[in-house]
Amino acid sequence: MASATDVIVIGAGPAGLAAAHHLTEGGMRVTVLEATERVGGRMATDTVDGFRLDHGPQLLNTAYPELHRAGGLRGLPLAPLAPGALVRSGGRAYRVGGPSGTRAPLGSARDRARLGTALDRLAATPTRRITARPESTAALALAGRGFAPRTVEHFLRPLLAALLCDAELGTSSRVADIVLRGFARGRACLPVGGAARLPERLAATLPPGTIRFGVRAAHVAANAVHTVDGAELPCRGVVVATDAHAAAALLPGLRVPGFHPVTVVHHAAPAAPLREPVLVLDADRLGPVSHTYPATAIDPTRAPTGRALVTSVVLGPPPDGSDDKTIRAHLADLYDTSTDRWDLLSLRTTAHCVPAMPPPHDLRRPVRLLAGLYVCGDHRDTSTIQGALFSGRRAAAAALRDLSADVPPRAA
Repeated sequence: MASATDVIVIGAGPAGLAAAHHLTEGGMRVTVLEATERVGGRMATDTVDGFRLDHGPQLLNTAYPELHRAGGLRGLPLAPLAPGALVRSGGRAYRVGGPSGTRAPLGSARDRARLGTALDRLAATPTRRITARPESTAALALAGRGFAPRTVEHFLRPLLAALLCDAELGTSSRVADIVLRGFARGRACLPVGGAARLPERLAATLPPGTIRFGVRAAHVAANAVHTVDGAELPCRGVVVATDAHAAAALLPGLRVPGFHPVTVVHHAAPAAPLREPVLVLDADRLGPVSHTYPATAIDPTRAPTGRALVTSVVLGPPPDGSDDKTIRAHLADLYDTSTDRWDLLSLRTTAHCVPAMPPPHDLRRPVRLLAGLYVCGDHRDTSTIQGALFSGRRAAAAALRDLSADVPPRAA
């Protein structure tokens, strides 16, 4: 008897949901198996006393192509940050790239003009030219690009560390260029209402009954999925869309990358420490916080009326001896305000948060293992939401090429 499902997608994170969308649009009958009781994977949001608290450090970008191409995401409400950043350096705050322009400590007018020209040129550079460049680490590439040292240390280094979640900038220079190009082309942004809104939107626009919750896969083949409770689910193709460790458990031999651990800290404040919805960077690296932003100045829906939410990111686990008092002291310096009345809402460290992308890094790691068996996730492209969504598109396209020739006719 023919299977009622053409393709089984394992995992209801952004990559798996994107793959399910593209497969459904291509005429496939799709079932998504999700081991937990919710969609989103690491892209999750908790509600605590009316505050919407993201698990992860994801800042999206309005220039991500998949936010405009992926079915179900068109029209997703996004809350953009102000252009540029507020950089704390030498005990002072400098607005970089904002309405007032770029000013010290980035050096002379010539240095600032060189930075602007470089970013404009990068914004216009196609991906194929970036991937043809010699590859090194992001740190080495910055040192060799001819920027003034102050431009690198007081803006580009802390900015890329925040965007890549990589404090030492050991990431591939090609990946760094692609991420910096997005910064130059678009605006950093947050999904209105929390990070979980993105996968929830994808899930809501799939056909009813597509997602089966509480079903964990134990073994996979090109024509079936075996679950931990002993069920065998026949199909014509399988897309493994889990995190890298779970994918390797189902697909022996799949390489697991290293990871950058990240800690996300949320504080409730009586009022927003800044009115402007801007990313705050620490160029001095004198405390545990890499970057922070006044979340409710960006997206007011993230806190109850009359309260403010401040979200901060530590790259790695908090250093030994660091606690909330240490973090708040650092935030007091970064925002130049008292944090004595700030309340800790959440401090969450995710050990396997962001797949590392050191050189040499394949920007298009294979998603087709064999006819009928595919894999996708942020560990297959770039370690961003754009990379996760695009890998889902690539896996679906490969499956459609393999399976569409003999799709059985549907009943009228």
